[in-house]
Amino acid sequence: MRVTPYGAVRTVTGSMHLVETGGLRLLLDCGLFQGRRAESQEVNASLPFPASSIDAVVLSHAHLDHCGNLPTLVSQGFNGPIYCTPATRDLAALVLRDSAKVQRQDIRFVNKIRRRQGQKPVTPLYTGKDAERAIRRLATVPYGQTFSIGPARVRFYDAGHILGSAITVLEADGRVLGFSGDLGRLGAPIVRDPEVPPAVDLLLMETTYGDRLHQSYAEGEARLTEVVMETAQRGGKVLIPAFALGRTQDLIYSLRRLRESGHLSSLPVFVDSPMAVDATAIYRRHPECFDEETRGRLKRRDPFGFKEVRYVRLQAESQQLNDMAEPFVVIATSGMCESGRIRHHLRQHIGDPRSTLLIVSFQAAHTLGRRLAGGTSPVNIFGEPHEVRLQVRVLDSFSAHADRDELLAWVGRLPRVGQVLCVHGEESQSLVFADRLTSRGFTVRVPERGEQFTV
Repeated sequence: MRVTPYGAVRTVTGSMHLVETGGLRLLLDCGLFQGRRAESQEVNASLPFPASSIDAVVLSHAHLDHCGNLPTLVSQGFNGPIYCTPATRDLAALVLRDSAKVQRQDIRFVNKIRRRQGQKPVTPLYTGKDAERAIRRLATVPYGQTFSIGPARVRFYDAGHILGSAITVLEADGRVLGFSGDLGRLGAPIVRDPEVPPAVDLLLMETTYGDRLHQSYAEGEARLTEVVMETAQRGGKVLIPAFALGRTQDLIYSLRRLRESGHLSSLPVFVDSPMAVDATAIYRRHPECFDEETRGRLKRRDPFGFKEVRYVRLQAESQQLNDMAEPFVVIATSGMCESGRIRHHLRQHIGDPRSTLLIVSFQAAHTLGRRLAGGTSPVNIFGEPHEVRLQVRVLDSFSAHADRDELLAWVGRLPRVGQVLCVHGEESQSLVFADRLTSRGFTVRVPERGEQFTV
């Protein structure tokens, strides 16, 4: 069995790993690389292999950096199945359609500016038709059920990251490969804790927070309350860029609990993302993925709705928020501020020192969110520079990724691990985590993009 990591290697985005065994060529994930726009376009459009040579894809979950480049793969000649859990299928269809739509909308807006500047127009990476062709290839398999892809036997385990997220275990040629996908945290709201798979000969292991520790959820909710109330007292708006899948639902779940307990005033909360609206509806349809607390709440009331929350679908409704003088909270995609309605809200409020940008999601290198979190000013939004005068706060306790100690504890519970490849982490995080695993007796590598490993 030969494994070649091609994406999310010494970086966080663009998850994609090629597995070759017994004449079979399959991909673990096919995600969008996100970062500098010109570089991202080149990486995403130029696959490192002929798309038609891939027999199948195994998808860990529906986040854009794991599934978002499937339409490119299909448009360049892939015609095999894409295996995933039922919840991932529903969410991935939503993500891919939204990605194509957002690209079309953003390109239209950017090209208006480029025309004014005398520059040539740009085109989107893929179209809605490409997205639909990829969606038709999605094939579902529930957790715990073994299925075959040629000579390989594959099984999904719950990764506890977002709804439907999976750890993949693949057996072929007398060897066992494990792929963690993105691992969730113990005690996270809504979803179950990550499962522990059986012994593996090679483990592709995420290291997003390979040398960082998270605050507890209780501390995070206290900080969330503090930021919201302080901003409201100043008369400002709270802008929260959040992934439509997972982070938005976690935030609404926490805001509801804080409102019920009296810790948060009746401030209006807007979920300004058509995809988040639809994703929340999909969450409601998949209670089989919930933990016991959430299933209990679901029997009594809607865990994703309360009096002050309003889900915004239409663009005209989103634009009307610009005319509201009173304080409010708006949760909008994308989580790294690279696309979607959050950029329009930033453009509107970035010069207002009363307002706050509350960053609750991981920000990959070179993204707008990363620049804002790092204190960069001015920043470009839709190709135009803006001075940053609003407050910027970072809150990592809502992360859906396991932190350093949780990652170490999880890999330590596996019965046996022959070798670990540290992926899906910025280089510094992967290298430090690799050192920690090495000190515990594991054989570990931090691969380069395109480096081959035989097991």
